[in-house]
Amino acid sequence: MAKTLKGFITSTGMNNTAVVEVFRQVPHPLYKKLLKRSKKYKVETEGKTLSVGDYVQIEETKPMSKDKYFKLVSIITSVKEVSHT
Repeated sequence: MAKTLKGFITSTGMNNTAVVEVFRQVPHPLYKKLLKRSKKYKVETEGKTLSVGDYVQIEETKPMSKDKYFKLVSIITSVKEVSHT
C-alpha cells in the first residue's frame, strides 16, 4: 500500500515538479511535549497548475528521478479559493 501524505506547496519553480512541505507532530522522548517536525518532498504535478500555499495530498510512487518519488493526488484547498478580496 502506498504512503499518502498531506502538505503545503512551498515552490513551483521547476517543470512538472513542486516542493511540498509535510508537517507532523512527535512527542519529546523525555518530556512528552508535542514538537512540530517538517520534511520537504519533490512531487510530480503532471502539468496541473498549482500555486504556493495550496494544501495538497500526495502519494508515494516508484522513483521518477533522483529526488522525486511522490505524485500529486488531489488539491484539497487552493489559495485562490481561500483568498479574501
